[in-house]
Amino acid sequence: MKPQFALALALLMATCALAQSDPQTSKAGSGHRTSTAPVAKQLEDMKDAISAQQEQIQQLQQQISARDAAIQKLQQQIANMPPPQPPAPAAPGCCDEVSGLQHDVTDLKTVSTNTAQEMQETQKRLSALESPTAIHYKGITITPGGFLAAETVWRQRGEGAGINTNLNGIPYPGANNAHISEFYGSGRQSRVALLAQGKLDNMTMSGYYEADFLSAGVTSNNNQSNSYTMRQRQVWAQAALKSGWTFTGGQQWSLVTETKKGLDNRTEALPMTIDPQYTVGFSWARQYGFRVTKNYENRVWFGFSVENSQETVTAHGNVNNYLIGQPGNGGGLYNGGIASCSTNAAGVTTCSPLTTYSYNPSPDFIGKVAFEPSFGGHYEIFGVATQFRDRIFPTSASGSTVSATGASNDSTWTGGGGGNARWSFFQKHVDVGIHALAGRGIGRYGTSGLSDVTVRPDGTLAPITSYQGLFTLEYHSPHWDWYGNGGIEYADRTQFLNPFTGQSTFGKPVIGYGAVDLSNLSCGKESTPGTSFSTGFSPSGCSADTKDIIEGTAGFWYKFYNGPKGRLQMGLQYSYLTKTAWGGTGGKSPAPTIQNPTALDNMFFTSFRYYLP
Repeated sequence: MKPQFALALALLMATCALAQSDPQTSKAGSGHRTSTAPVAKQLEDMKDAISAQQEQIQQLQQQISARDAAIQKLQQQIANMPPPQPPAPAAPGCCDEVSGLQHDVTDLKTVSTNTAQEMQETQKRLSALESPTAIHYKGITITPGGFLAAETVWRQRGEGAGINTNLNGIPYPGANNAHISEFYGSGRQSRVALLAQGKLDNMTMSGYYEADFLSAGVTSNNNQSNSYTMRQRQVWAQAALKSGWTFTGGQQWSLVTETKKGLDNRTEALPMTIDPQYTVGFSWARQYGFRVTKNYENRVWFGFSVENSQETVTAHGNVNNYLIGQPGNGGGLYNGGIASCSTNAAGVTTCSPLTTYSYNPSPDFIGKVAFEPSFGGHYEIFGVATQFRDRIFPTSASGSTVSATGASNDSTWTGGGGGNARWSFFQKHVDVGIHALAGRGIGRYGTSGLSDVTVRPDGTLAPITSYQGLFTLEYHSPHWDWYGNGGIEYADRTQFLNPFTGQSTFGKPVIGYGAVDLSNLSCGKESTPGTSFSTGFSPSGCSADTKDIIEGTAGFWYKFYNGPKGRLQMGLQYSYLTKTAWGGTGGKSPAPTIQNPTALDNMFFTSFRYYLP
C-alpha cells in the first residue's frame, strides 16, 4: 500500500470517529429526527468513541515512529554516499521519495495533534455532563444549594423550645422548669435552596427559594414520626439592571439586616451560630418586602423597602377598652391554634389563642445607605418608620363600664435608627463587626422578640423605648472558622398611673410595661405546677416584664472537606444567657424592696453538616 493511500485511510478513520463521538454535531436531515437517546446512553457512546480515538492515536504514533526511522536511515545512506566525481544523474525517484516521506510525517504529526486536542475537548464536555455546577434549562441557569444537618442542644434550664432557643423565654428561679435541664436532637435545620437566573442584554432576572423544617403543623410531635412541616424562609424575584438599579420583591431578609457586600440579597452577615435563633443583639426579620437599591460604582449603595408590619404588645391591669387585632383565622391561613382552655364556675370556657395578629394600617418603611470606601470596611446607616393603631372605646370615670358609643381609631408613627460596621484584617482571616439599633416601637426587630408597645389607661398605644447591640469577632482559615458574639437587648420601663382603681400605699396603682405595682414573688419562689394544658405538662412560671437580655456565645466550625464535591463540617457552640426583669413591689403593704428577678442559662450545641457544592 502506498504511503499516500495509508495516510488518507487513517485520516478518514479518525474523522469518522470524531464525528460519531460528538453528539453536538448530529443534525436532523430531511425526513430525519434528532437523537433523543438518554443522557446515560450518550455518555457511554462518548466514552467508547474516546477509547477508539486513543487506539487510533497510538497507531498513528507507531506509524510516525516507523516513518522517522525510515527517514533517518535514508539520511544516513545519503550522508555515507561518496561525493560524485563527475556529475551523474540522480537515482530516479530517490529525492522524491524522501520528500514525500517527510511530507507524510508532517501530515501525520498534524493529524495526531489535532486528534489529541479534539479528545481533550470531548473529555471536558463529558466531565461537565457528569459534574455540572449548574443546570441549564431553556436559557436559564438553575443552581441548587442547601445542607443536611444533624444537631443537638443541651440547656441547663428546660424551655420546651427545640433546637431554637426562646431567648426571652428562659425561666426565672421560681419556675418549675428552671430546675430541670433538657436535651434535644434534630435534623430540622436542614435546608434546601434553588437559585434561577436568566440574563438579558440589559439585566439579570433572578428567582430564589429557600426552605427548612423549623416549623410545626397541628400534627407535628416528637412522639413517633417527628413529621415537621417545611418552612418558607425566602421566596423572592429580582431584576438587576446593568445601570445599577435592582428591584426585589417577596419574602426576604429585612433591609434592617446587615449585608457583607453593598445591599445585595444573599450576602447577609448572619452570625455563625448553630442556634437558628442566632444570638442576642442581632437585628433582623424575614418577611414580605419590596426593595429598590441603586449601586454607585461599587462604593455607595442606596436602598428603600416597604415591608410587612406587626404589633407586639404587653399590657397589665388595663380595662377592656382597646382592640388591636384578633387570634389567627385558620380559614384565612393564619395560625388558628389554641394554646389552652379553662372553664369557670359559671360554666364559661375561655381559650387562649396560640397566635394573635394585629390589624396593620400600613407597611414598615426602611431606608439604608451602605459605604465601602477605598480604605476598607463596610458601613451601613439605616432608619425604620412604623405605624401602630388600635380601636379605643370610651370608659366611665370609675372604669366600671366600657361603651362602644363614640369608639374611634387611634394611630401613632414611631421608629428608630441604627448602623453597622464590619472590617477584615490579615488577608481576610479576621472579621470584626459592630451593630446597633435604637428607637421606640422596634422591639420586634430584635432576635429576642421584646414588645413594641404597651397600652395607656385610656386605651391608646404607647411605644416602648428599646435598643439592641451586637459585637462579633470571627477567624477564618481553610479548615477552621472560630467565632465569638456579645449582644444585649433592652426594653425601657413604660408605666402609667391608673385612674380607674382605688388608692394604694404609693398612690394610684401603676400599669404598663415594667410597672412597679406588678408582683414578682412567683419569680423567686417555686410553686406547684398548673393544669392549664394537662397534668404533668403545665410548669409554673412568672410573668415579669423583661428589662434586658445579655448573651455571650463562642464556637467553631471544622471543615473536614471543602471542595468541588461539597463541604463536610462539624461545629460546637457554647452560650451563656442572662435575663433581668423590671422589679415590682409584690403587691404588699408596706412594699418590700423592689427586686429585679434574674434568670440565667448555660447551653451547648453541636452540629454535623454536609453542604451541597
